[in-house]
Amino acid sequence: MPTVKPRYQITETAEVGHALDIAARRWPDEPRSKLLVRLLQAGSSALEREASNALRQRQEAIRATSGKFADVFSPTYLSELRADWPE
Repeated sequence: MPTVKPRYQITETAEVGHALDIAARRWPDEPRSKLLVRLLQAGSSALEREASNALRQRQEAIRATSGKFADVFSPTYLSELRADWPE
């Protein structure tokens, strides 16, 4: 089918074949070409969830430590530190 979109060739290596076999158990009525698309969609969703979870964990760690070290530095600490900086 003609298209202006990029096309990709994938050789069915042992790893690709294994992934397709697993996908075929999940989506048994799909041809292998469609399983590739399903695998790409599932993989991108998993990566998005992973990134979202990592961000959420980072934000929770920031919230958990926010303000806990306020008494470590004096109120004038930054201005004293910057006094040595060249202009």
